[in-house]
Amino acid sequence: STDHKVIGIQYGFTGLIFLLFGFSLMMLMRWQLAYPGQALPVIGKWLPHIFGPNTMVDGKMTPDFYNSLGAMHGTIMVFLGIVPLAFAAFGNFVVPLQIGAPDMAFPKVNMASYWAVFVGGIIMLISFFVPGGAAKSGWTSYVPLAAIADSGPGHLPVFNGQTLWLIGFIFLITSSLLGAINFIATIIQLRAKGLTWMRLPFFVWAQFVTAFLLLLAFPPLEAGIIMQLMDRVAATSFFMPVGLVVNGAPLSISGGGSPLLWQHLFWFLAHPEVYVLILPGMGIVAEILANNSRKPLWGYKSLVFSVLTIGFLSFIVWAHHMWLTGMGSAVSAFFQTTTLIISIPSVIILSAFFISLWGGSIRFTVPMLFTTAFLPMFGIGGLTGIPLAFNSADLYLHDTYYVIAHFHYIVAPGTIFALFAGIYYWFPKATGRKMNDFWGKVHFWPTFICMNVIFLPMFLQGMAGMHRRWYDGGQGWNVSNEHTIWGLTG
Repeated sequence: STDHKVIGIQYGFTGLIFLLFGFSLMMLMRWQLAYPGQALPVIGKWLPHIFGPNTMVDGKMTPDFYNSLGAMHGTIMVFLGIVPLAFAAFGNFVVPLQIGAPDMAFPKVNMASYWAVFVGGIIMLISFFVPGGAAKSGWTSYVPLAAIADSGPGHLPVFNGQTLWLIGFIFLITSSLLGAINFIATIIQLRAKGLTWMRLPFFVWAQFVTAFLLLLAFPPLEAGIIMQLMDRVAATSFFMPVGLVVNGAPLSISGGGSPLLWQHLFWFLAHPEVYVLILPGMGIVAEILANNSRKPLWGYKSLVFSVLTIGFLSFIVWAHHMWLTGMGSAVSAFFQTTTLIISIPSVIILSAFFISLWGGSIRFTVPMLFTTAFLPMFGIGGLTGIPLAFNSADLYLHDTYYVIAHFHYIVAPGTIFALFAGIYYWFPKATGRKMNDFWGKVHFWPTFICMNVIFLPMFLQGMAGMHRRWYDGGQGWNVSNEHTIWGLTG
């Protein structure tokens, strides 16, 4: 189909299915952390038949399989779950309706963008079933590890986890670029007569800025992924330094590449990507707040200028993910400053949302429950990021569960709550039927409680020194891990 509503629903179903799959991978990881070295009950004996004999030996998880789960959980949740759902599904369905457009500007490009994400997702899934299993080098795919992983005896030259991860990613990036071009053209060209820029719904502004983030941030990463793919299959050395020794033998490559270059290319995308995840959620929250407090949004212009400021600043903060790479004091001072400045428009948006509730005739429908929960949860996620803006504090917190907790407060009870709110809110528009209020509340309250039970202890675990990639818990694993697994199960 080339109809924007049908494509929006296709994106929505695809995103939700991948969110469920990514969540299931993380459930396996959390069992391993809570009960290290113990066999997974019931399904543990069946998993080796699905994922291969070296994944769950006697129902017990191997370190390599844990690494695969971690890498694929991050990749699937972000690029195959939230981006298709937040940006593409809600954007496709709602934006043309809100601006009075007959359809998207390029309907066939719209269809192509959906099928590109679908193909990319299938390739990612296939990677679980090739010899050696799925990618194991983290969702960030850092070189030189990622360039030599899943290679050598027992691995196929192309059909191995890491190479398929790169190929699948190329399709996902292509999909996002096609979608971004389409949204920008649609919002600029197809607005109804008289719908000037400062009359646009805030949701449309959020989608508009998000489209620019995708359009400008993804091409450098696509170039980087093609270079990493060449390092793996064509013996180039874009990211491979001189003098690498693997299994006691020097690598026969020309060398001279820079592993740091990959980190710069990756994070130049991945920090704007964080705002790609949150801005559509903020747009949804704005729509539902105004509707259910039964008054206009407070500070519309400040919201618009804040979201534009976030869009600009998100491109000059990426190196705060790289404090441990030995950058000089002048460069680190610049990135610390920009990182602190970008928190200001985020606080303005959150404050405007809180003030919008003041004096409103609020009705706590199911979408409104998820929306009001979003506000403090996003606040916790944002405030806990401020210590990470300082390289002195990040020296201790880098790659610990503190970072995991900070990020997940932004995207789980933050973005995903906004997405749930949007689904409940626009479901009647899409189907002509209203979701059941009772079951909506049964969905909301345990989810809200359990998400905090999962992620709040992670701040303590991180400060106790627990590293994000330890597969058996390691130092501090007993800090609330049993609470976390039961919170997660709920």
